Amino acid sequence: MSATPIVLSIAGYDPSSGAGVTADIKTAAAHGCYAVTCITALTVQSTAGVRRVEPLRAVTVADTLAELAKDFEIAAVRIGMLGSAEVADAVAGFLESSAFPNIVLDPILKSSSGAGLLDPTGIEVLKTRLLPLADVVTPNIDEAAVLAGMPVEDLDGMRAAAGRLQELGARAVVVTGGHLLEPVDLLCYGEMEREYPGRRIESRSTHGTGCAFATALACRLALGSGLTDAVGLAKQYVADAIASAVPIGRGKGPLNHFIRGKR
Repeated sequence: MSATPIVLSIAGYDPSSGAGVTADIKTAAAHGCYAVTCITALTVQSTAGVRRVEPLRAVTVADTLAELAKDFEIAAVRIGMLGSAEVADAVAGFLESSAFPNIVLDPILKSSSGAGLLDPTGIEVLKTRLLPLADVVTPNIDEAAVLAGMPVEDLDGMRAAAGRLQELGARAVVVTGGHLLEPVDLLCYGEMEREYPGRRIESRSTHGTGCAFATALACRLALGSGLTDAVGLAKQYVADAIASAVPIGRGKGPLNHFIRGKR
């Protein structure tokens, strides 16, 4: 394996670089990893929100992934926005025929501004094909509610939803609670459960927190951290990236992805 772990980002393109593949590249570099990327969809967006989504052709996504797999030894994978059921199918088919370690599924269903980023058929593909392939699934409370088919409003709801996702085939689930008054994350892995408390940071530089967390988690796993430590370190990276961010744009700006992840 390369001395620099290679992390594959399968995600959309955000022109403001707060989320998606360009944010993943920055996050990976901050952790001493090298990111290779496969764009699933183009978006028209800024810090003010998502205006339009244009998924790529599934064959283009499949061919890109196959080409990268032939050339690189992948140490971890971060799956973000998929954009369409066809692309979700292509990604699932690729991963089913591969044996990559440390697959982190970040089930992005809507943007923070409310734009839909995956259609109902694509959500079913995510649940039935991608969920069982992932080593870790990282939904926020809204995404957990949709995938589990139940309300998620507090820690008990997070716990119930994580259990449901495990029943659907997820090996480990981290439900992120950044939208709660007290931002606690919950890791469920088999019979093991762990809470990761946090503190609310008042900032408008919060665009792409889920992407940053999932990619930082993938990087930590690629670098050899155990799951429980990797979750804690990824959460700390996001908190530090929010706290040190300089406001950019007129809406919800990006984190400071360049802050170095703690060694």
